[in-house]
Amino acid sequence: MTEPTHDEAHSGALGSRLNWLRAAVLGANDGIVSTAGLVVGVAGATDSRAALLTAGLAGLLAGSMSMAAGEYVSVSTQRDSEKAALAVEKRELREQPEAELEELTELLEERGLSRQVAREAAEQLTARDALRAHARVELGIDPDELTNPWHAAWASFLAFTAGALLPLLAIVLPPADRRLPVTVVSVLMALVFTGWSSARLGAAAPGRAVVRNVGGGALAMGVTYAVGALLGAAGV
Repeated sequence: MTEPTHDEAHSGALGSRLNWLRAAVLGANDGIVSTAGLVVGVAGATDSRAALLTAGLAGLLAGSMSMAAGEYVSVSTQRDSEKAALAVEKRELREQPEAELEELTELLEERGLSRQVAREAAEQLTARDALRAHARVELGIDPDELTNPWHAAWASFLAFTAGALLPLLAIVLPPADRRLPVTVVSVLMALVFTGWSSARLGAAAPGRAVVRNVGGGALAMGVTYAVGALLGAAGV
């Protein structure tokens, strides 16, 4: 009889992938809403395709670069904190090995192991790789998989750009009399999808997430269109 295969991903790797997917969905959602609000607002003031294209491209580039820079700074700070915590742990292991062994034992006890089993496990983990053991159990850090700011920056840039392209293309490609309805419908459909996806990735009920997402996007487009129409009527 053949042995059953085990294809289930480890929880840590799975959680990491889900976090990246959720960030990608939210980045795309930001690109959709912000760019849609911008081009719909401009459409309220003018029907010039050149003006719409210029505004949309400017919004796409500014938004994607801002998202990438913000994510790079944020993740770089997190990575620096992780490295600092690992450095402190490495020094403590060198200077107070017995105290660190006792600390690891107590942490394992808190996870439900008996004192004897926890002590034995702590000794084995310490003998194998003390720093990795403390990093994972005490700090919740995998020393081999520290967060990468460049990966996060590129992911945010690409996700925002992908989302922003939808309203940009929807506003410049159709004939003038169809631009606004095509854009509004396309954006609302995309927001249904991103709202549903983010809820499912977070193991939440999708109904409320979709309503919030669509409602927020519709409000943004409504407000910016009204402002654009008022400015256009005033000749600004």
